[in-house]
Formats: sequence, C-alpha cells, structure tokens
Amino acid sequence: MTTAPVPSRHPIEGTPEHKRVAIGCGIGATIETYDFIGFGTAAALYFGDVFFPDSDPLAGTLLSFATLGIGFAVRPLGGIVGGYLGDRIGRKPVLVGSLLLMGVATVLIGLLPTYQMVGIWAAVLLVIVRVIQGLAFGAEWGGAILMTFEHAPWRRRGFYTGITQAGFPVGLLLANLAFLASVPLGPQWAWRVPFLLSAVLIVVGIMVRLKIDESPEFEELKESGEVAKNPLLEVLRDDWRNVLRAFCLRITETAGYAVSVTFMLSYISLNDIADRSVTLTALLVAAGLGIAATTYWGHLSDRVGRRKVYLVGCVITTLWGVPLFLSVNTGVAVAIMAAFVISYAICQNILAGVQGAWFSELFNAKTRTSGASLAYQLSAVVSGFTPLLATALYSGVGWVGPALLFTAYGLLGVGATLLTRETWGQAERDEVELLARAGTSARQDQPITQGSNS
Repeated sequence: MTTAPVPSRHPIEGTPEHKRVAIGCGIGATIETYDFIGFGTAAALYFGDVFFPDSDPLAGTLLSFATLGIGFAVRPLGGIVGGYLGDRIGRKPVLVGSLLLMGVATVLIGLLPTYQMVGIWAAVLLVIVRVIQGLAFGAEWGGAILMTFEHAPWRRRGFYTGITQAGFPVGLLLANLAFLASVPLGPQWAWRVPFLLSAVLIVVGIMVRLKIDESPEFEELKESGEVAKNPLLEVLRDDWRNVLRAFCLRITETAGYAVSVTFMLSYISLNDIADRSVTLTALLVAAGLGIAATTYWGHLSDRVGRRKVYLVGCVITTLWGVPLFLSVNTGVAVAIMAAFVISYAICQNILAGVQGAWFSELFNAKTRTSGASLAYQLSAVVSGFTPLLATALYSGVGWVGPALLFTAYGLLGVGATLLTRETWGQAERDEVELLARAGTSARQDQPITQGSNS
C-alpha cells in the first residue's frame, strides 16, 4: 500500500467555495451539452433532409450520423489538449476557453446555408463546425470535473461531481425543449433557432466561470514546483492501465446512450412508430428525471463505494437491450416514455453519476486532468460512430442488431468494472471519517489510501 500527500489548502471538508464551484461547473456543462447534444437531435430529425437531400431517407440518416460521429472522433484531441493545458497552466483557463470555442461553433451551425443554397459546401461547412465543437467539448469535461472534485469535501466527492455531471441532463433537457418548441416554426427554422439561442447561454456561462477560483490542488502543485512537464507522456507511461480501464467503463455509458437515445430517435422516425412530439416529450421527461438521478447515483457511491454502484448500472444495461426495443415497437406513447426513462435515468445516469469521482480518484493530482480526460474522450470515438453502426446493423438484421449491440456494451462495462479497483471502499471511508473526527488535515494526495495502479 502507498500513500501520497495532499495539499494542505484542501481540507477534508473541502474549500469554502466548493458549492459555488460545483454549480458553476455544472452550468458550464449544461451549456456545452446543450450545444453538443443538440447537434445529435438535429442530426437524427433534420440534417438528413437539410444537408443530404439527394440521398434516400436511410442513406441521409447514415450521412448525418457520420457527421455527428466526426465531432466525437476529434474529442480525444480536445481532451488531450485540454488535459495537457489543465495540468500545465491550470483548470480554470481551459474551462473558459472551451466554453467560448463551443459557443462560437454552435451559433455558426444556426447560420449555415443548406444544400439547396450552396450544394455540397453546406455539408462541408457542417463538418468543419462540428470538428470545432468536438475539440471544445473534448477539453471541457476534465476541467469541469477536476475543479469540482478538487474543491469538494472528501466524503462527498461523488455527490458534488454528480452535481457537475447533472449539468449534462440539464443541457439535454434544454436542447430538446428548444427543439420541441421550435417544431411549429417549420423545417427552415425548427433546427436553426435552438443553435442560435445558444449565444445567450454562452454569455451567462462565461460570466459564471470567470468568477471561479483555480483548483487548490493545482495551486499547491504550482507553488511546490511539482507541475508535470509532460503530463500526457507521464500518464501514458506510468498509468496506462487505468486509462484503459476508464476507457472501457466509459464506453458502456456513452455508447449505450448513442444506441438508446440518439439512434432510437432516428429508428422511431424512420419506422413512423411515433411523431416527433412524442419522442421529444419522452426524452424531455427522461432528461428531467436524469438531473436528480445523476446526483443521487453520485451520492450513493459516497455511501457504498464507486464500483458497486457502477456494476449495478452495467448489469441493468446488459439486460435492457431487447426489452428496450420491444417497448418502443409497441408504438404506445407511455411505453416509449418508459423506455427513454429507463435507458437514460437508470442505464446512463447511474454510470455518469459515478464517473466524476471514480475516474478522478484513479489518477494522481499532477496528471489527473490528462488521465481522466484522455480515457473519457477516447471512448467518444466509439460512441460517436455507434449510431452509424446501429443504423447499419438495423439495415442488415433489423432491430435485433442494435439491441444486441446495446447489450454488448453493457457486458464490456461489467468486465471493466470487475477489473478496476475500488477507490472508495469501506476501508477508505473509515479512514477519512477518522481523520475528519480528529480534525486533521493530513497531507495526502487523495483522501484515501491508494493501492497499486497496475
């Protein structure tokens, strides 16, 4: 067993502004998700006709999902750059910069010309702004989660990182509210208005993030001269196993979402199972419940451990693939709503609620942003092209193909969970409880006793 020192300025009960940091980072996550996930909704419902009208409906869907996937494919690059800068110059500058970049790209989407206006150049411009979105979103997560984690009370890091993670269902909720409200505007404006509204959110987000103080752990590293010279190289050399484990853990959550939500929206539309208002309303209900669910799952991991909660989520995901499609295929609005709620508030949110604390605890402070961001964003390559893969499987073998793909992602998560060490088990919780009662601010790099990373 090994222990490592933690900043003296980071007491067991957290910094005085830990609540403001969690909420501020959550607001930023909300805005970035509104922008990035809104693209997925538009790709499923509109972009096939707007940017690829010469294709048949299924081919148009494939092309729009390919464009969606490009944004996910470049997210690892954004994560690498954002993680490197976060470990070198600080978490805060990355938070502000990524939000500003995302805002510019998203507003530009709302201003893009269509295929009818400029031909193939419309699709080219769409790809370019999607790449910019991917870079910004890739840099966002690590900075937001690490700021929250490093300010939070040691015994409630799951809860507070869950607040930041809850910004994602809030963003999903707002994005789909915007798309639902814009349906009456007609095909020309129904997809533009939600992206243009992002400009207002970006201004609010920038103002909030500028008021957040830098991470206390990064400040300590900087003052002691222990900032990593090349954090990316160090984490790949010394901690690659944890990068791989977190990568596999993350795939279950994000690729599962790509099947059960992003692809499902298109599946329902292609087969005329329900109209757009039904599917968007179902997704709104799921996102609304997901706000509380994400925070609750993070809180539960503080009480019973990260791995136990994550394993439950992966098992449920594994079992849900076929019942998911059977529920939707009924065409009954209540069944469709239940399918989205289970897929999102349980299968997806239970994993997302735990990831913030668990992934952060797997890595040392000086390479934490690089390690967590790299694992988190590398999985985006898989999830980004999952709707494309699900569509191809559907065209070949019907709905059973994407259903079994969803189950396979669940099985991957089960295996990865069993192979990843518990960072907040009973022994670690008891140790921190004793330290808190003693009123000590023992200098440890993490609030727990660490085992080997191998």
